[in-house]
Amino acid sequence: MTNPTRLSGFVDAAFSLTSDKLSPMLDRPLIHRLDDRDRALYTRWVIRESASQATLWFWTALTHAGGLTASIAFALIPLVLAEGPFKVVAVQAAWSLAISHLVVQLIKRNVVRARPTERLNFNAHVALPDRFSFPSGHATSVMSVAFIHAANFHSLALPMLAFAGLVGFSRVRLGAHYPGDVIVGQLIAITTGIVVRAFW
Repeated sequence: MTNPTRLSGFVDAAFSLTSDKLSPMLDRPLIHRLDDRDRALYTRWVIRESASQATLWFWTALTHAGGLTASIAFALIPLVLAEGPFKVVAVQAAWSLAISHLVVQLIKRNVVRARPTERLNFNAHVALPDRFSFPSGHATSVMSVAFIHAANFHSLALPMLAFAGLVGFSRVRLGAHYPGDVIVGQLIAITTGIVVRAFW
């Protein structure tokens, strides 16, 4: 693996890559425009330093409720305790979570997008698990489990997907991710869930 190569001319060194072969793909006008839009939305949605403690508490509690640890627990506890069709759903959720997490880590370490806190004049309101911003692991993990349950239990679809969506949004509100990081993470989770259900 080569050392990360900074893309020449890319605004604020938004991305770096571990492969020279990938550089031309990200050094395109469309990517520049998407990055500009992503930064604009982040600046609009991130919580300012003057925000109330209640606001910070709400979004922080939400982001932890949908974090990787909570998602693993939500996937594995039914795997141990459930029977019949509930067991099948639990297995699907566990596989979806594991596969989507591997995909996220692979992308993160090949397309190294700097966290917004490194590029913009904002501080994150939560601890950052690593320096990689793209895609959001939080958004992926919670959506991977929520999508499987929503697809199997239709009466739970709306609350499950709404919760996963809010957890993803909390990552932007708390300054940890750009909106695009969250959207791509959620798409990875949904795609993985579709594939897992197709083979199970």
